[in-house]
Amino acid sequence: MTTVHPALSYELYPPRSHASRESLLRTISELEHTNPDYVSVTYSGDAARKQNTLALLDYLVHETRLNPLAHLTCVGHSVAELERSVRLILGLGVRGFLALRGDIPDDGSQKLELPFARYLVDLIRRVEREDFAHLAAGKVSVGVAAYPQKHPESASTLQDIEILLSKQRAGADFAITQVFFDNDQYRGLVDAARPAGVTMPLVPGIMPVTSLKRLLKLTELAGLEVPRDLAYKLETATSKQELHQIGVDYALEQCKAVLDAGATGLHFYTFNEHEAVLDVIEHLDIPRYSNRFNLPLAELQFA
Repeated sequence: MTTVHPALSYELYPPRSHASRESLLRTISELEHTNPDYVSVTYSGDAARKQNTLALLDYLVHETRLNPLAHLTCVGHSVAELERSVRLILGLGVRGFLALRGDIPDDGSQKLELPFARYLVDLIRRVEREDFAHLAAGKVSVGVAAYPQKHPESASTLQDIEILLSKQRAGADFAITQVFFDNDQYRGLVDAARPAGVTMPLVPGIMPVTSLKRLLKLTELAGLEVPRDLAYKLETATSKQELHQIGVDYALEQCKAVLDAGATGLHFYTFNEHEAVLDVIEHLDIPRYSNRFNLPLAELQFA
């Protein structure tokens, strides 16, 4: 009987300096050895950062064995700009997208031509149909976001499920959850989504947190309650090694819990760091692969 291992994926973001570029190259090399199903690449910021995103996508396609998944957000883009981005990214050889609405600035400076992520999924699927021959009849994979804890703008968790279902109907293949620290919230999402008709995989987003400062910032940005047990352990740690182990142990227990809840994959938010993530994977039933081809680090050029 063949053992089916959970899918494995990571999130990366484009570097902002020469030093962070070198660190990212090392992380890419280390993560590549685990043979993940894909790595997602964030796409946001000013023109220079967006150009760096395209450079990173191009590097992943042509210089590694990794399969990139390109983030796209409705916020900050017209329909025409989004269509050009989809075609440009497909032209690089990328065959996957994460379609997001994005965070709307509080000052109301961003006007949305596509007000919801489902319309971006529609756009990607339209481009796919129009470019079907150029894609050699291949299918583009489209992921979306899911929220174990109620989205701050939603009236209820039921509305979150209805929105998730609308994205599936628009053509989404899978969903990746926002980071969470309460495992019961992931179980609750699955238990609510399945009876409503959501059949696509709901991939839990996990982040090993090895810093109290990062934990507090992350929970503030995501609108999450601070996990007091984790915060206490991080605050009272006496060494970097202890901080590292605390983050690994907490994430490992999360992974085991969501896999027991039926998750078919794990998506790690890496912050472009690999040590903690690899230590988590080391203790899970996910086979790792060495760099069989002994590939050198290629030169990566950013703006």
